[in-house]
Amino acid sequence: MSEHTLSTKLSAFTPSITPPILPISDVSYAIDDTIIGRILLARNESGAIIASAFVGGPDAEDQLLRRLARQVSPRVLRQPRALDEARRELDAYLRGDRRGFGIQTDLVLATPFQRIVLRQLAGAIGYGHRTTYGALAREIERPSAARAVGAALGANPLCVILPCHRVVAASGALTGYAGGLAAKEYLLALESRP
Repeated sequence: MSEHTLSTKLSAFTPSITPPILPISDVSYAIDDTIIGRILLARNESGAIIASAFVGGPDAEDQLLRRLARQVSPRVLRQPRALDEARRELDAYLRGDRRGFGIQTDLVLATPFQRIVLRQLAGAIGYGHRTTYGALAREIERPSAARAVGAALGANPLCVILPCHRVVAASGALTGYAGGLAAKEYLLALESRP
């Protein structure tokens, strides 16, 4: 038997191996190692981004994944391809090639008070501008709630996409940020470029 004939007979019995193609999950996520830190991006089945959160290590990643499973759906799968558009927009933003995001978001992980604060934040403070916690509290008609506004921003489930980094102390000092003060400083410096 010739080598060609043997090869042809063997290939008839060897199954073709292709990787499985998984359908989009209820929650798809990916990790993006950015210039400002490790960010977990997650989207729901409709494609809306539900998380853009700093995850410094495996414990923070696991905690966020458990929260997504508890609050959104237990079907949480790592599917980087499903987050390609969001990662491209985030990377372009961090390079200074974008001034905003065109991706749809969903505040499913936010509390009712956070939703009020974050919606006001997104519409009121444009690229390259800053505000204070007190000013934002006044804008949502809760002038004595500056600390509550700070707490709401500190737990922002959509960091960078909803720009809580643009909120500073009344003195102008940079205060807490989920990604750390270096990340906040980077974002503010990026946005202040001409």
